[in-house]
Amino acid sequence: MTTATLTDAGNPLLVLLDLGHRARAAAGVEELGFLLVNDSRLLVPYRQAALWFEAGGIRTLSGVMQPEGNAPYAQWLDKVCRVLAKASDAPAPRRVAADELPAELAAEWQEWLPAEALWLPLAASREHPGTSAGGLLLAGDIHFGDDALVLLGEWMQVWRHAWLACFRPPAWSLGLWRQRFRDWRAHHRQRRWWRRRPNQLALGLVLLLFIPVRLTVLAPGELVPANPAVIRAPLDGVIGQFHVQPNEAVKAGQLLFSFDEAPIASRLEVARQALATAEAEYRQFAQLALSDAKSKGQLAVLIGKIGEKRAEAEFLASQFERSRVLAPQDGVAIFDDPSEWIGRPVQTGERVMRVAASHEVEIEAWVPIGDAIRLDEGAPVNLYLAASPFSAVAGGLRYLNHDAAPRPDGSYAYRARATLTAATGHRVGLKGTAKLHGGWVPLGYWMLRRPLASIRQFIAI
Repeated sequence: MTTATLTDAGNPLLVLLDLGHRARAAAGVEELGFLLVNDSRLLVPYRQAALWFEAGGIRTLSGVMQPEGNAPYAQWLDKVCRVLAKASDAPAPRRVAADELPAELAAEWQEWLPAEALWLPLAASREHPGTSAGGLLLAGDIHFGDDALVLLGEWMQVWRHAWLACFRPPAWSLGLWRQRFRDWRAHHRQRRWWRRRPNQLALGLVLLLFIPVRLTVLAPGELVPANPAVIRAPLDGVIGQFHVQPNEAVKAGQLLFSFDEAPIASRLEVARQALATAEAEYRQFAQLALSDAKSKGQLAVLIGKIGEKRAEAEFLASQFERSRVLAPQDGVAIFDDPSEWIGRPVQTGERVMRVAASHEVEIEAWVPIGDAIRLDEGAPVNLYLAASPFSAVAGGLRYLNHDAAPRPDGSYAYRARATLTAATGHRVGLKGTAKLHGGWVPLGYWMLRRPLASIRQFIAI
């Protein structure tokens, strides 16, 4: 049998030095893998070479730019390398043969590889987390001598050093983080229990969870009038004209809006004419009563009719006066676009506008049902307006509804009102997010309150 000798390639030491220099000058791991499987034949002649790693399988094949992992040859090589890696007790190069493999793999040896093969194992480095064990499989037609094993072993040590220098593990590798955690834990396990970093971190976390913090909730909020005078329709009718504009300052007694007076005026005129007719009829029967005794009996009926007509006329007169609505106090008129009201029929008691004092403003918030915590009277409330997110409007809780009320969007929430602690220059109607402060609770409860409440809905204990 022909044996691979070192004299066939010239001076092996010079070749080893040249390969080592090229390995140290390699730009990355891909170039190093190509150098190992293709240029190692400068030391020892072979026909095929494969670089394999436990994590990833076949990495590089000789004579191929990019190995195909799904190819039958690559899959068979991966199984062979895994068997050889498990059988290697020492990290030294060794000769391998087909009879060392399981029967199903050995049967295909002649189809894929020459008779002679050499296995050069690569161990994982604990100083470089993320690396995995592997090996280089060389196969040829001539026998590998002992001097070739020694020289290739030295070359593998040089190449492995260069490989570890260029190796960069993936940032989000689960195995890498698991290995780092095991190393870190093993390092700190040598100390006493109170000086071990994991125990210190666990104790610090437990203490951190008991730090008292203020329980708070966020809710939609806005600035609303504190004690507005609600102006409602005093009668059924059609609004004819507005005499003020939205957000206009008004004085007490100032005309705000008026109804269409034509229907009321015509009815009032008819009632007055009916009253005059009833009075004339009464005077006629009063004159006849002086000579006709029967006419005296009609006087009582006519007096009642006159009272009825007079009451109707007075009622319509009061309605006519109420058709012109006046401001009950000084303030700002708050209502929608006047064009939406003019010509619109309204019913008695329907709200048309509000007159609010400009300095009487408070915070209104709608606390969601899932965030209903205990809020005492006077609890701090901060409103962060969308128009001014960096400065909060501060206030103290005045009341919180016991029953949830429907909101304009259809959802249910608890209405909260808070009195401002200081005057604000923001106008009524500005919206934002209100932050309501409850009692003091541990940080752990503050973090887990919502998750535990959600989980509790699905657990019946």
